[in-house]
Amino acid sequence: MSRVQLALNVADLDEAIAFYAKLFDTEPAKVRPGYANFAVVDPPLKLVLIESTTAVSGTMNHLGVEVATTDEVRAANARLAREGLVTTIQEETTCCYAVQDKVWVNGPGGEPWEVYTVLADAPLPEGAHGSLDASETACCTPGTETLAVVGAGTCC
Repeated sequence: MSRVQLALNVADLDEAIAFYAKLFDTEPAKVRPGYANFAVVDPPLKLVLIESTTAVSGTMNHLGVEVATTDEVRAANARLAREGLVTTIQEETTCCYAVQDKVWVNGPGGEPWEVYTVLADAPLPEGAHGSLDASETACCTPGTETLAVVGAGTCC
């Protein structure tokens, strides 16, 4: 199963969690300092909330497509490359409290898209307590010379 991912910058994580839990009638699948995600069944959506004091609240952080396997990530990379798009691969990268394989590509407006699979859950960084700004936990996107990222830090 694959699903679209929407990652949003938020100013107040608790307030955003309360709102989206009501909107989608579901509780978050994961909550960590400065981060939460929802695995919404209907419509199929991975909603990621990234708390940031520097990004404009409510703006897009990045987009993605979550797939089931690394083979699907590799197939997406091969297909995108055949289409002449510049891609960046990340393998076994720890991002958003999960170990992931992914490929990144920019849309025509510079919007970052990832096709990714989650390999395993990852623990909190050592010493992490309370709220962390996304810029402190930026972990997902390759360098900005490769991808133009919307917002402060990025994570999935």
